Amino acid sequence: MILKRVFLVATLILLVVALYLFASDQNIEAGLILTAFWLFLSGYMVQTKALGKFAYTVIILASVSVSMTFPQYFIQLGDFHLKKLIVPLLQLITFGVGCTMGWHDLSGVLKMPKAVLVGVLCHYTIMPFVGFAIAKMFGFPPEIAAGVVLVGCMPSGLASNVIAFIAKANLPLSVTITAVSTLLAPLMTPLLMKLLGGQFVPVSFLDMFIDILKLVIIPIFLGVFINHFFHKKALWIDKVMPKISMAGIACIIIIITAAGRDNMLHVGMALVFAMFLHMTIGVLLGYWGGRLFGLSKLNSRTIAIEVGMQNGGLASGIAVQMGKIATVGLAPAVNGPIMNTTFSLIATWWGSKPPEKELKSADDI
Repeated sequence: MILKRVFLVATLILLVVALYLFASDQNIEAGLILTAFWLFLSGYMVQTKALGKFAYTVIILASVSVSMTFPQYFIQLGDFHLKKLIVPLLQLITFGVGCTMGWHDLSGVLKMPKAVLVGVLCHYTIMPFVGFAIAKMFGFPPEIAAGVVLVGCMPSGLASNVIAFIAKANLPLSVTITAVSTLLAPLMTPLLMKLLGGQFVPVSFLDMFIDILKLVIIPIFLGVFINHFFHKKALWIDKVMPKISMAGIACIIIIITAAGRDNMLHVGMALVFAMFLHMTIGVLLGYWGGRLFGLSKLNSRTIAIEVGMQNGGLASGIAVQMGKIATVGLAPAVNGPIMNTTFSLIATWWGSKPPEKELKSADDI
């Protein structure tokens, strides 16, 4: 209890000091103090049951503060450019996801065809076109605008299943929509990016199709294969891979933030607001889209989660393959912490307020 209070007091002091240093234009010192603030805040959250789930996101913010303050240390080591780590890290993360999946995850298509179809349809219509509208409305430079659209064209985020579980939503439906949208990504993402993102930057359908196969589809299928044939002999994977994935995501965000620091300073707050707006509209339209098609409140909540949560890691990998990590890659890097924080709050609130029981509807069949 005493340690918890120490962390809280230290957090408040560090925040005041950081704000003072920023106001005094002592940015390097302010960046260091801000990093310490995030770390102490995460320490306080870990000791607080209701806030513990947000600690990882706060650690990400600490990492972003460091990379914004000292970007030179996260761009290259010697002659090695750290951006080369993003693709293998993403492949490792998606391989780990595959290790937790099985062919039965697609069985929901047969059990809940209407709900799955509505979820995937909403996902690949709402987010791409809302992203395009926001990119136009904010008037971002072309490559940064393309990054906003790219986030919208991604399949469902891999963390959406965890959020659905916390929110006490329809977990089998969430898993199935994530799986189906991911399998469709090699076709849908390049097609939508060609149509929408192509208005900002040149987009090659074939190159992006191949990139998504290499970044997500092949690693996931390898993971599913390992899970199917060797699961009982490799139970350690279930314990190790989530930790590796969390560290990998943090590294990807740090590297992209450092590479795009100058652009981030130019469009930072506007981009943060744009990504929050994108996600919020996605959640609202996803939920009411489900209700419009006659889905239950429970399933509509699930679809809202699936629509609002995008696979930012894949977007980062594609930005690297496009050679535009410092511009196109900024929106995915900004989207990650915003998405994780916001959806953790939504999931906690929904989990405490389950919808009233409804009559069994067509989407439950």
